Amino acid sequence: MFKTGILNPALNSLLSRARHTNTLVISDRGFPFWPMIETIDLTLVDNIPTVLDVIRAIRPNFIIGHVSMAEEFLKNNTSDIQNQFREALSDIPIDFEPHITFKKRVPSALGLIRTADTIQYANMIIESA
Repeated sequence: MFKTGILNPALNSLLSRARHTNTLVISDRGFPFWPMIETIDLTLVDNIPTVLDVIRAIRPNFIIGHVSMAEEFLKNNTSDIQNQFREALSDIPIDFEPHITFKKRVPSALGLIRTADTIQYANMIIESA
């Protein structure tokens, strides 16, 4: 039995299967369901857990080479929220693209991790290094 690290068996399995350049989506609670890709739903109640909770939990053991987010994240969130994301993703390149372009890339992801985040456009596509 695991004592530390990712304890959720489905999430642990998904992360363990990611290889070089595979992508995973970490989404907020309102992100659309994509039946063609594996989805790990971690939602409990509003904001438990958040996208940043998941990022902080996986970073110690998952090498992220690149992150993509929607441009709308910058337009719809305060500088404080944006700084929290930049801090959690320190040293990882982040590209911003139109949300419609972002969503078109989702089906090619290895899986989707759904959170209960209520921050608008908090979704991200992480690419393994």
